[in-house]
Amino acid sequence: MGNVIAAAVVSLDGFVADTEDGVGPLFDWYNNGPVELYGTDPGRPFHVSPASADYVNTAWRKVGVVLCGRRLFDITNGWEGVPPFGQHVVVVTHEPPTDWPFPDAPFTFVSGIEEAVAKAKELAGDQDISLAAGNLTGQALRAGLIDELSYNLVPVIFGTGKKFFGDYAGEQILLDDPEIIEGDRVTHLHYRVSKG
Repeated sequence: MGNVIAAAVVSLDGFVADTEDGVGPLFDWYNNGPVELYGTDPGRPFHVSPASADYVNTAWRKVGVVLCGRRLFDITNGWEGVPPFGQHVVVVTHEPPTDWPFPDAPFTFVSGIEEAVAKAKELAGDQDISLAAGNLTGQALRAGLIDELSYNLVPVIFGTGKKFFGDYAGEQILLDDPEIIEGDRVTHLHYRVSKG
């Protein structure tokens, strides 16, 4: 069974987007290096530093399912029916789309975080699940469903916006020491959630 990994690009003060869902300079590192890499969509190349390429390629190869909320699904238009990486996307929503133009895409719509993680594990088999940051991360933390955090830290301060952990207000959670990879305009911090 793979791991559930909460993952996002984040500002120094903990935001994954501004209040209008803009990412500003958070994604600049995806296009500032000499190494070309791809997720699932061959029409969506990225150009990153060698260190970031090694980290991202290793992580993305292990992912079978991306788990996200309806807001991210709407913002990206479901990545035009192509998972950003992995083979399947599970979307948490109380209102599945009825007019989405990609009905045969490998997307599954469920209504709650526990159901979503269970479905994602079923679909992923022994591969990992990449959980988009935000309110879902907070819900999954409260439910004890997260194994690891991929915190891709960009040197910018937003001041306000959408938080990596959403509205999490639960108990303290201890993490193991991070794996640290220094990219260009990003530092990749990868943590395991401490189990003891």
